[in-house]
Amino acid sequence: MSGNILVQYAGCEAKALVREYTFNVREEAELRQFTLTIPNAAFVSHQARYQDGPDICSLKLQRELATYANHPPQTNYKITEAELDDYRFEHTHKPGRNALKRKAERNL
Repeated sequence: MSGNILVQYAGCEAKALVREYTFNVREEAELRQFTLTIPNAAFVSHQARYQDGPDICSLKLQRELATYANHPPQTNYKITEAELDDYRFEHTHKPGRNALKRKAERNL
């Protein structure tokens, strides 16, 4: 993302097959609305946690804004299974005890 831009989470709506997350993006006088969806099945199967939905979608939107200089070619996105896997790995993978010990030893 570049320049003065404000991304605001506007809410979530539970629909029959997906949870739909809405974000408002304001850049100077321009206001755009983006919607991102996560399949309900992802929550039921524990691929995603309900409380992580806004963060998962926000990160995806930020990547799209950065890739397209704040002007992505579309305003609706579907979160993929691969993106859910990446998020879960990045946010739950913790180094083992030995890795922390080795890191501490390197810093001595």
